[in-house]
Amino acid sequence: MVVRIIAALALIPLLLFVIYGGLPLYIAEAIIGIIGLDEFYKAFKSKSIQPISILGYLFAIYLSIKNIFKLQTEYTYIFVFILFLIGIVYILSNKKNIIDFSITFIGIFYIPIFLDYIVLTINNFRLGGIYVWLIFIISFMTDTFAYFSGYLFGKHKLIPSISPKKTIEGSIGGILGSTICCVIFGYIFKLDITHMILVGSIGSIVAQFGDLFASAIKRYVGIKDYGKLIPGHGGILDRFDSVILVAPFVYYAIYIFI
Repeated sequence: MVVRIIAALALIPLLLFVIYGGLPLYIAEAIIGIIGLDEFYKAFKSKSIQPISILGYLFAIYLSIKNIFKLQTEYTYIFVFILFLIGIVYILSNKKNIIDFSITFIGIFYIPIFLDYIVLTINNFRLGGIYVWLIFIISFMTDTFAYFSGYLFGKHKLIPSISPKKTIEGSIGGILGSTICCVIFGYIFKLDITHMILVGSIGSIVAQFGDLFASAIKRYVGIKDYGKLIPGHGGILDRFDSVILVAPFVYYAIYIFI
């Protein structure tokens, strides 16, 4: 438990990039995206799947360039189309197969695109610099409260075939913890409390989906952690598995309801 707390504190420097924003944030986004993709692609090698890693890395770098120069969405579609064509060339030349190709683009969709919603939240809304913290509050508070609730009260397994340690009591604790913290956050920054209740509670469910999805992948490929970058937490994906899904959820919740 102590190792987990110390490791969590070690993530604070990453959050400083969010506070500072601009070029440092865009560069950090590319680095985290590349590391996350590397962990994701390497996880599948135990299943003899060989993704076209370079395409994923190029896309992560492109997103940073897109944000620096404020490129329109159409350029992203064009770049993805080009990468898709290059992927087809790999298949036609018998260097890769359709599974390698599919995992390559699932990784692109799952990691850099979803993580980019952190930047989009900051840049696309008038109060984006405030709203963006909901992503991390929901993700980290869900994880923290679920862990301690499960540790103290957990009796009924949630989905033992995917994650044996997670319990229904822990899941409920995560939802309550996320909701309470979002309400407190909303009160401090004078945000609509009803919106905070909805975002905090539904967002916590989304966060747990992200956690369980990452666990399902790890169970499928037969690994415990995606990496060893963060002591007590594993790799980038082990720490950001819920953030990856919460980021687009928060963005669209703000876009539609706030």
